[in-house]
Amino acid sequence: MKGKDRATLRAEAHHLDPAVHIGGQGINDALIASLQDVLRTRELAKVKIGKGTDLKAREAAEVLSKRTRSEVVQVIGRTLTLYRFNPELHE
Repeated sequence: MKGKDRATLRAEAHHLDPAVHIGGQGINDALIASLQDVLRTRELAKVKIGKGTDLKAREAAEVLSKRTRSEVVQVIGRTLTLYRFNPELHE
Protein backbone atom coordinates (compact mmCIF):
# COMPACT_ATOMS: atom_id res chain seq x y z
CA MET A 1 0.00 0.00 0.00
CA LYS A 2 1.34 3.41 -0.96
CA GLY A 3 1.59 6.32 1.44
CA LYS A 4 -1.09 8.28 -0.42
CA ASP A 5 -3.52 5.33 -0.20
CA ARG A 6 -2.79 4.94 3.50
CA ALA A 7 -3.42 8.66 4.07
CA THR A 8 -6.78 8.42 2.30
CA LEU A 9 -7.79 5.44 4.43
CA ARG A 10 -6.67 7.21 7.62
CA ALA A 11 -8.90 10.15 6.69
CA GLU A 12 -11.86 7.82 6.09
CA ALA A 13 -11.25 5.99 9.38
CA HIS A 14 -11.05 9.18 11.41
CA HIS A 15 -14.83 9.41 11.72
CA LEU A 16 -15.42 5.70 12.38
CA ASP A 17 -16.24 4.33 15.80
CA PRO A 18 -14.42 1.15 16.81
CA ALA A 19 -16.38 -1.81 15.42
CA VAL A 20 -14.46 -4.47 17.36
CA HIS A 21 -13.27 -4.34 20.96
CA ILE A 22 -10.55 -6.57 22.38
CA GLY A 23 -11.32 -7.38 26.00
CA GLY A 24 -9.86 -9.54 28.72
CA GLN A 25 -10.15 -12.70 26.62
CA GLY A 26 -7.73 -11.24 24.08
CA ILE A 27 -7.70 -12.31 20.47
CA ASN A 28 -9.84 -15.42 20.03
CA ASP A 29 -11.77 -17.08 17.19
CA ALA A 30 -15.00 -15.16 17.95
CA LEU A 31 -13.18 -11.84 17.75
CA ILE A 32 -11.52 -12.84 14.46
CA ALA A 33 -14.92 -13.87 13.02
CA SER A 34 -16.42 -10.54 14.05
CA LEU A 35 -13.51 -8.63 12.51
CA GLN A 36 -13.78 -10.71 9.31
CA ASP A 37 -17.46 -9.67 9.02
CA VAL A 38 -16.64 -5.98 9.45
CA LEU A 39 -13.83 -6.13 6.89
CA ARG A 40 -16.06 -7.99 4.43
CA THR A 41 -18.91 -5.48 4.67
CA ARG A 42 -16.97 -2.21 5.16
CA GLU A 43 -13.36 -2.93 4.13
CA LEU A 44 -12.14 -0.55 6.84
CA ALA A 45 -12.30 -1.53 10.52
CA LYS A 46 -11.29 0.26 13.68
CA VAL A 47 -10.34 -1.95 16.64
CA LYS A 48 -10.09 -0.77 20.24
CA ILE A 49 -7.94 -2.59 22.79
CA GLY A 50 -9.50 -2.48 26.25
CA LYS A 51 -7.55 -1.55 29.35
CA GLY A 52 -8.25 -4.98 30.85
CA THR A 53 -5.80 -6.64 28.50
CA ASP A 54 -2.03 -6.48 28.41
CA LEU A 55 -1.80 -6.66 24.60
CA LYS A 56 0.41 -4.11 22.89
CA ALA A 57 -1.38 -2.31 20.06
CA ARG A 58 1.35 -2.92 17.46
CA GLU A 59 1.54 -6.62 18.30
CA ALA A 60 -2.25 -6.96 18.17
CA ALA A 61 -2.32 -5.16 14.82
CA GLU A 62 0.21 -7.59 13.34
CA VAL A 63 -1.62 -10.66 14.65
CA LEU A 64 -5.01 -9.41 13.45
CA SER A 65 -3.71 -8.40 10.04
CA LYS A 66 -2.15 -11.83 9.50
CA ARG A 67 -5.22 -13.74 10.69
CA THR A 68 -7.63 -11.65 8.59
CA ARG A 69 -5.31 -11.08 5.59
CA SER A 70 -5.72 -7.33 5.95
CA GLU A 71 -3.32 -4.40 6.07
CA VAL A 72 -2.56 -2.20 9.05
CA VAL A 73 -3.49 1.38 8.17
CA GLN A 74 -2.51 2.95 11.48
CA VAL A 75 -2.01 2.38 15.17
CA ILE A 76 -2.69 5.22 17.58
CA GLY A 77 -2.60 4.54 21.29
CA ARG A 78 -4.87 1.56 21.95
CA THR A 79 -6.76 1.91 18.67
CA LEU A 80 -5.78 0.33 15.38
CA THR A 81 -7.24 0.48 11.90
CA LEU A 82 -7.22 -2.37 9.39
CA TYR A 83 -8.13 -2.47 5.70
CA ARG A 84 -8.95 -5.33 3.34
CA PHE A 85 -10.15 -4.73 -0.21
CA ASN A 86 -13.42 -6.46 -1.12
CA PRO A 87 -14.04 -6.55 -4.91
CA GLU A 88 -17.75 -7.34 -4.33
CA LEU A 89 -18.26 -3.84 -2.93
CA HIS A 90 -16.88 -2.23 -6.08
CA GLU A 91 -18.92 -3.98 -8.78
